[in-house]
Amino acid sequence: MEYVVAFLVLVGVLIWFHELGHFIMAKLFGVKVEVFSIGFGPVVFKKQVGETEYRLSALPLGGFVKLYGEEEDLKDPRAFSSKPNWQKILIAFGGPLFNFILAVLLFALLALAGKEEPKHLYQKPVVGYVQEDSIAQKLGIKPGDTILEVNHKEVKNWKELEKMVFESILSKEWQVKVLREGKEVELRLSQRLENNKGFGAEPTLPPVIGRVVKESPAEQVGLREGAKVLEVNGKPVKDWYELVSEVRKSKGEPIRLKVEQEGKVEEKVVVPKVDPRTGMPFLGIAPKVETVKVKKDLTQAFVEGAERTYSLTLLSLKALWSIITGGISVKTLGGPVAIAQLAGESAQQGILPFLGMMAFISVQLAVFNLIPLPVLDGGLMLLFLVEAVRGKPLPSKFKEAWARVGFALIIALVVFVFINDLVRLFQKP
Repeated sequence: MEYVVAFLVLVGVLIWFHELGHFIMAKLFGVKVEVFSIGFGPVVFKKQVGETEYRLSALPLGGFVKLYGEEEDLKDPRAFSSKPNWQKILIAFGGPLFNFILAVLLFALLALAGKEEPKHLYQKPVVGYVQEDSIAQKLGIKPGDTILEVNHKEVKNWKELEKMVFESILSKEWQVKVLREGKEVELRLSQRLENNKGFGAEPTLPPVIGRVVKESPAEQVGLREGAKVLEVNGKPVKDWYELVSEVRKSKGEPIRLKVEQEGKVEEKVVVPKVDPRTGMPFLGIAPKVETVKVKKDLTQAFVEGAERTYSLTLLSLKALWSIITGGISVKTLGGPVAIAQLAGESAQQGILPFLGMMAFISVQLAVFNLIPLPVLDGGLMLLFLVEAVRGKPLPSKFKEAWARVGFALIIALVVFVFINDLVRLFQKP
């Protein structure tokens, strides 16, 4: 039930803001708005306010604004059809524009609220561990290297490295400059970052337990927060990643841990569980990470909100192009079920993660609606642009055929992503 409520709140806010953009643009150019509806299908609630009827309909997977003169050619100055094409384009663009604005506002709000971040994010990116079969390993990055640049952009700390990797996530070409034993070394690789792996270079983390999962193998043998792991099966471990590596080598067989806990050195025998999704054994522990509270002032918050929205928009456009060209599988597309899962999971983590996820989906909604396909805002903008170039309206038969093709494509897409959602859902253990 929590997932359903979170999904309805998410979709309701996103659609309301989207349609509000069309509404305000229409009003700005003097177009009469006959209906403002959240949702499709049977009307659950409606109220006439002035010249506009406001509706809440049964199916919340969309919404619309009905403009006077939108479907017929009227000469009334308040009719949509009487407006110049540049105004029609802006009215169509109003929806995606307001989704971008919502994302900026939400990201700015998150920056104002502040959050606990790992302290090492603001330290020099000195590599402590390199994950096997990762981009970092294939580049030739080694423990002890200091990362100076990623794809010709300077990197001063782990936070900036995260940002650079995020912006380059769909890149096929990687160029990384590192400082190794006092000398600058250029590293190159031609490979796209895989979905299930990160960049693969990590800072040094001490083998100290920061959290123990309830009912996990670690809790069952009495491991507690603050315990320092000294040895695994008699082998000394210097950092967290060595501990993880030794646990994975166990393949689920019992392992002996020597730990320092509450001033005493103890030995524990623990049997790891195996994650059915990854096949990896785990103990149910997380590392202790020092954190700092990071908050921004009002100006900084809005700058960060705009930057995050811009970066996410570029990444979304790159991902869309990669899907079109076959660089990314269409199986990665998600629909209502996937969005409901994201909404529910983020809501369980708290209001701030939920708002962050809402900002992310808002950008995706804006980008999707700008695709120049019939029925979508981008398709309408394309039609009006063609009419502006021609200097006269397109034939009615062409517009009708364009709309029918659009509806068919959207229905096919909805069915496809819904099937994708169900396949992913039933593949989960």
